[in-house]
Amino acid sequence: MIQRIILSGFGGQGVLTAGLIVAEAAVLGGYKATYFPSYGAEMRGGTANCHVVVSDEEIASPVISEADALIAISKPALLKFMPKVKAKGLVLANVSGWEEKIEEKEMDIIKLPFEEMALNKLENSKIANVIMIGTYIKKTGLLKVDDVKTVLKSKFSRKGERVVSLNFQAIDIGFKAI
Repeated sequence: MIQRIILSGFGGQGVLTAGLIVAEAAVLGGYKATYFPSYGAEMRGGTANCHVVVSDEEIASPVISEADALIAISKPALLKFMPKVKAKGLVLANVSGWEEKIEEKEMDIIKLPFEEMALNKLENSKIANVIMIGTYIKKTGLLKVDDVKTVLKSKFSRKGERVVSLNFQAIDIGFKAI
């Protein structure tokens, strides 16, 4: 088994953090994983993406030329990386704030307003990335919710119990979104 996942969006949307959470939860679940981040020089507001490869065997390269899944937090990220998703691949698209149609291809495309969900349900649009992880794990079954929550607790416990709880709620909202 091998899963190649591209996560992409603007700097400041938590793209790189989301990728690291997925990779670390995969390792907790007994898989091998690689995490390969990339971001523009501008950082916040610039482009950011990462490649995460999860496998039950050795991973030859962290670079993804054809993805099994794309988690796109911004419209430009979706348009840039959707061509890299293989036929029948999974695309999670945050469609908050735009009306244009996404060209339907031979892919499993889930279009939800993840940022609006985060703002309306958790009063924090910056946690859309974690909601998207919840939706991804529900759709694929690749990761265990408990492993993701363990990673979230490890990453955010220094910010306080409220932040950890908020992230746990975000995973649950994403998991129940589909």
